[in-house]
Parts: sequence; C-alpha cells; structure tokens
Amino acid sequence: MLFFDGECGLCNRIVRLLLRMDGRGVLRFAPLQGVAAQAYLRAHGLPTEDFDSLVFVPDWARRERAEFLLRTDGALAAARALGGVGRVLAWARLLPASWRDAGYKLIARFRYRIWGEWKPRPLARAEWAARFMP
Repeated sequence: MLFFDGECGLCNRIVRLLLRMDGRGVLRFAPLQGVAAQAYLRAHGLPTEDFDSLVFVPDWARRERAEFLLRTDGALAAARALGGVGRVLAWARLLPASWRDAGYKLIARFRYRIWGEWKPRPLARAEWAARFMP
C-alpha cells in the first residue's frame, strides 16, 4: 500500500506512472487524506496532517503490525516491488539515505508551486480504480 498526498499534482502524476509500470498489479494506493491512510497513520503514531512524505506499507495484509517506510526508502521499496525497470530505479538505495531524503524534502517543499494542486481526472484504465482505497 502506498499512501500519497492526494492533493499534490506531482504525487498524483507519479502514482499514474506507477500504475503504468505495474503490469502485475502489485501496488495499491490511497491518499494520505483518506480514511484508510488516516486510520493507519493514527495507529502507528505518524502525523495525520503533514503530507510532505509518502508512506509505503510493503505487507498491507499485516497492516496492524506491518513495517512502513517513508520518503525515499518507501519510494524505492515500492519501485523494487514492481520489478523490471523498478528494480533498476531501486539501485538508488546505494546513495546515502540522508542525501536522498534531502533531495526529497527539497522537492516536497516546492512541489505545489511547480506542479500545482491536482485536479481529479479519469484514470487511463477503468480497472485501475480497484487498486485505490478511500
């Protein structure tokens, strides 16, 4: 399960890219502002109003006890789960997390100014809708 800022233009574009890359249907998604994400965030002591980080839960079936990954660790784990090109992208794990996360935080700070707020639009494939939780 990948929780993302549902109001962020960049975040939504990345989710749509992941949907296209995920031919096996491995990843599921939910906006951080949604019911599922808010319940998970509260249960794990994570901020419920600060949406500058994605949250990846690799084993959603065990969500009560499942580990979670934030920022670049989460993004790279999600890419690795996709396989194929995602595994190539996951090689960025070799860079120190402090460097990766510094870049992530910089982009997070300016993402609304550059990519704006997301204006909902239909998904390219209707079957993708089943991969989202409210």
